[in-house]
Amino acid sequence: MAPHEKHLVHSHAHEEAIPGTVNLRAAEGDDTAYGQALFPVPAEDPNDPLQWPSWRKNMILSICSLYSFLSNSALLGPSVYIGVFAEYFGISPVVASGLISYPNIVYGLGTLITVPMYLKFGRRPVMLLSLVVYLAGLIGCGCSTSFSGLMAARIIHAFASGVCEALPVQLVNDIFFLHERGSKLGYYTVCLCWGSTGPLYAGYMLAGGYSWRLFFYVETAFAGLLLILAFLFVEETTYKRDSPSGPALPNPDGEKRVFGQDEVLDSKTATHHVEVQTLVPPRRTFIETLKPWSAINHDESFFLTIIRSFSYFLVPAVLWVVTSFGIYIGLGALVFNYTFPSIIVQPPYGWKQENAGLIALGNLIGYGLAVPLTWTSDRLAAYYTKRNNGIREAEMRLGNLIPAAIIAPVGLIVYGLTAQYQLHWIGYFAGVAMCDWGSYFFFTFTLAYAVDSYNANTSEMLIAMCVGKQMISFAFGLYLLEWVIESGYAVIIAGVFCGVLLANNLFVFVFMAFGKRIRTFYAGTWLSRWHKKTIKQVMTH
Repeated sequence: MAPHEKHLVHSHAHEEAIPGTVNLRAAEGDDTAYGQALFPVPAEDPNDPLQWPSWRKNMILSICSLYSFLSNSALLGPSVYIGVFAEYFGISPVVASGLISYPNIVYGLGTLITVPMYLKFGRRPVMLLSLVVYLAGLIGCGCSTSFSGLMAARIIHAFASGVCEALPVQLVNDIFFLHERGSKLGYYTVCLCWGSTGPLYAGYMLAGGYSWRLFFYVETAFAGLLLILAFLFVEETTYKRDSPSGPALPNPDGEKRVFGQDEVLDSKTATHHVEVQTLVPPRRTFIETLKPWSAINHDESFFLTIIRSFSYFLVPAVLWVVTSFGIYIGLGALVFNYTFPSIIVQPPYGWKQENAGLIALGNLIGYGLAVPLTWTSDRLAAYYTKRNNGIREAEMRLGNLIPAAIIAPVGLIVYGLTAQYQLHWIGYFAGVAMCDWGSYFFFTFTLAYAVDSYNANTSEMLIAMCVGKQMISFAFGLYLLEWVIESGYAVIIAGVFCGVLLANNLFVFVFMAFGKRIRTFYAGTWLSRWHKKTIKQVMTH
């Protein structure tokens, strides 16, 4: 290899017959991490996203994560303006609250359209189009003079930006190796979660004497900057890893041979010398990567993708992700944000209305304390893989969920009892911080577990997750205030909601003990066979 040529990664790792079980035993010449071969196995092509330099991968992840932060802050930020909207448009607060609830539903359901779009037309064009429409929707919000106009603009920007609920996870699956997924998903997750602090910024803009329109103007400015960054740096990550020389040649041990090397097959399988050469294409130039369109995938069925996604509700690991996301989002984005503002402005606290959004500080503290531990899942999985003779099981990363499974429900008890007995205000922040600290682990690592377990049709799995969690979180806030008035904070939050959350969290022990058996059973069902038959392009192999 010439000194100026970039090293291309090689690996013999491969997935076993059971989805989620991966052989990471390193062969001579393999590139490794934690002493284990890299998976997925990249093509000998510098244009394969797995072969891209780290700075480009991290830039793409950063831009997509910032999009998640921005879209969530735009979605939830105007919740502090419900009273203002009601007065400005001459409507009731209940009607005005629809400016938050309906876009929230559209945000999740939009993935039914946007995910099949990026499978059909490519990640890059759909993301750029999404940002353009998102930007137009925000401009419409800032310029609206009627309730119907504002509602339409809100629906537009929520629908367009909903793609960032799934696209960052897809990109992590496209461009990063198995041993990196936990930490990379964690960085995306914290941006997604910190987006719920939008009401804090919107509230202080209002307290400063500015119009509600300023919030949308600021969001518009950042969206424009993000569109420029995405155009320059978010390269198309769709890549079909077909060997240019046909299928890999199996050796007697069942491993795959590396293309581009001279090899002699064992005498049991052949007696002649086999030379397999791979012509390595040149890396696309920067100008070529700026092309805003991609090749259309004619093999991908738009409507079948939508239909197939609902079948993932029957997969236990995916259903666990749906319930985890739905419950934690329902608690963080709805329960805390609905109850704290009404409690803190009344005696014995008597805070000013503009300070009601400070509950977001508990969110910042909780996630801020969790982020430094993002690496634990990948390292724990690598440790157990080494002990298991190089065989990775998807469940090996779940152990670090155990502390979070207990701490988060305790946080609900602290919050509920503080509200019920009007204890010191620090109890609200402590409860939120504890719950959000735990939610970070469940957001990140249940998702990583599901992707590790069933990575063939990741996009369809993401549709199911987005739709399911949005419906569950919406249900949490639907009758919340009525329940609290009837039964009290201790019963509803510290009792019912805490029990539901604890029951969900304790499933970590079920999957740690029986996860592989569940995957094995699923692999032999008609559902698994249907999914395998409909795979047109496997991004991770």
